[in-house]
Amino acid sequence: MAEGAIILVADDDRGIRTVLTQALGRAGYEVRSTGNAATLWHWVADGLGDLVITDVVMPDESGLDLLPRIKKLRPDLRVIVMSAQNTLLTAVKATQLGAFEYLPKPFDLKELVGVVQRALTAPRSTPEPDGAVGEEENLPLIGRSAAMQEIYRTLARLMGTDLTVMITGESGTGKELVARALHDYGKRRNGGFVAINMAAIPRELIESELFGHEKGAFTGATQRYPGRFEQAEGGTLFLDEIGDMPPEAQTRLLRVLQEGEYTTVGGRTPIRANVRIIAATHRDLTQLIRQGTFREDLFYRLNVVPIRLPPLRERVEDIPELVRHFLTHAYGEGLPHKTIDGPAMERLKRHRWPGNVRELENLVRRLAALYSQEVISIDVIEAELVGPPINGDIASGGDNEGLSRSVERHLRGYFGSHGEALPPSGVYDRVLREVEKPLITLTLEATRGNQIKAAQILGLNRNTLRKKIRELDIAVSRGGIK
Repeated sequence: MAEGAIILVADDDRGIRTVLTQALGRAGYEVRSTGNAATLWHWVADGLGDLVITDVVMPDESGLDLLPRIKKLRPDLRVIVMSAQNTLLTAVKATQLGAFEYLPKPFDLKELVGVVQRALTAPRSTPEPDGAVGEEENLPLIGRSAAMQEIYRTLARLMGTDLTVMITGESGTGKELVARALHDYGKRRNGGFVAINMAAIPRELIESELFGHEKGAFTGATQRYPGRFEQAEGGTLFLDEIGDMPPEAQTRLLRVLQEGEYTTVGGRTPIRANVRIIAATHRDLTQLIRQGTFREDLFYRLNVVPIRLPPLRERVEDIPELVRHFLTHAYGEGLPHKTIDGPAMERLKRHRWPGNVRELENLVRRLAALYSQEVISIDVIEAELVGPPINGDIASGGDNEGLSRSVERHLRGYFGSHGEALPPSGVYDRVLREVEKPLITLTLEATRGNQIKAAQILGLNRNTLRKKIRELDIAVSRGGIK
């Protein structure tokens, strides 16, 4: 059933109803649209429609509240939920309550038509709705950017499964938060969530930590120790920094994934493992495989569902919401109430954030704790941030003017931002020499090696920049920094 099917559309926005009616009509479907949940329920109860597309927020009833009633009355009727409330909770609720798909607004019309086609033609199944969805204030992930919406949708699809997940991303992007979300909203939430960081444990102890050991297994083993697999029984085991796992432990882990069982160090009896495994790393595992330090067969066992977390610089539109979230938490912990003014927020959005969300959180907590003013201005932000902005707001000017202003900002951040005088000029010149190379290097990285744009950002003459690149021995290739 596809072309000619009847689609029921419910949204209180007349413009969206018109756009959907036109797009679905061109695709060959018949559309009935309404602006309220009562009419939609009347149609469904009368047996009308082959598919429902509903908004969450409507004047008389939430589409999410209506969803369980639709699934109970007509289990085979598929429902697509769309919403401008683009949070992880919305995606998880929609999926757990039985929605075929969740689409955040604004959505791509071609994508929506494709989802409609899949919904009408895919094999029918009627999984039991899972009502445990948590509360909005406890959301572990923050952000409404397109990148985060795709992650929410992926997580929502995985909640009812035990599939092994590999989370990749730079340090500070929130890999453990994603793992915890998969556990807290998933089918194993009543079990334990046990995390182990491979980089934080001595290599010779990792096998014992993971699989446990028997009394007398080695010197110092005075009693039996239950490993992380045993501690996570019935729940989730999060293997952080999996790229740092030594070869011997990799072999043992591979057997768990293949056979579903393990033995303790010094033990002989196999133990069945009933855990969901989620791994994470900031390293390039394919590179480690080429170097011979990570098993290729283990990589494919772990990489069943890959999730890449974007760095903060790729989702800067989420920064205001993240800042408000962190300020609220800081206030709840007894720190003074703060707000960030508009220019300061824009400057935060232009920072490179090498430490990602963790760096932003630390900055916000520092602002709340150390500054007396209630409204944080751009001057404070400039003093706190280190490094050039990603889109180059360093002042332009003759030759070295822009570079000097940027260095002065870093000096003010280093020597304090509460009115203290700058150090003598000799110290200034010395610090200038020390920061000049990394400042130019960072700017060239931000412009992917484009020296014309880098010169504009730095406020340097193009020939002067070339001269400094040679003098400072900065290696630049056509695609950026070598």
